Amino acid sequence: MRRQLIAGNWKMHGTQKNAEVLLHEVGVGAKAVTAELAVFPPFIHLFQCKILASSPVQFGAQNCSEYENGAYTGEISALMLKEMGCHYVIIGHSERRQIFHETNQQIYKKCIQAVNAGLVPILCVGETLAERTEARTLQVVQEQLEVVSLLKDNCATFTEIVIAYEPVWAIGTGKSATPEMAQVVHAEIRTQLQKVDPVLAQLSRVLYGGSVKPDNANALFSMPDIDGALVGGASLKAADFLGIATESHA
Repeated sequence: MRRQLIAGNWKMHGTQKNAEVLLHEVGVGAKAVTAELAVFPPFIHLFQCKILASSPVQFGAQNCSEYENGAYTGEISALMLKEMGCHYVIIGHSERRQIFHETNQQIYKKCIQAVNAGLVPILCVGETLAERTEARTLQVVQEQLEVVSLLKDNCATFTEIVIAYEPVWAIGTGKSATPEMAQVVHAEIRTQLQKVDPVLAQLSRVLYGGSVKPDNANALFSMPDIDGALVGGASLKAADFLGIATESHA
């Protein structure tokens, strides 16, 4: 059985003091939950994740460069993140796709860098409101999942990935897909992974992201193909983040 993963994406929030307090509270509270917890602070706060050393909480970065090294001012490589102690890296988040116009090819290159550095990619997929209105949700997700096929075919060290389905229209809006709506897409993701590698399909965790809160988490986690959550705003309050984790079925 796949162990559920509750991942907290802090996005561009927090001072050093805020980060220190939040990391401490999550680290202490994690000992009372069965799901795996992971936090994703801004780059500048990753060094503070040493606070988690005695806790079961993993941590990772919100992005990485598509390049291994070189004259790329402002970029941070996957190897740098690994040396910092990161276990995961979020790649292809909808905000990166929508605001920074990242393409599938760039996202694939980032995943390659992550895998080669020994990081586990959390690959984000999901449709916009216009795409859902046009009944193109599954088509869009299938296209975004082509990254996994490319990894399987071109990266000998690729053995593990986490997929996060995050409907763009539900992120930061207070709206959330119903559990049934989310399950349809999660099942399709599992089907697509099955076509790439049956073992990978069974082992890979598929998370839901989009206004997840303690009061809707249980219903989402009751769906057979939802293996946890990529949490945004609610991850900035330890009580809410841990509250979501206690609703897991790990």
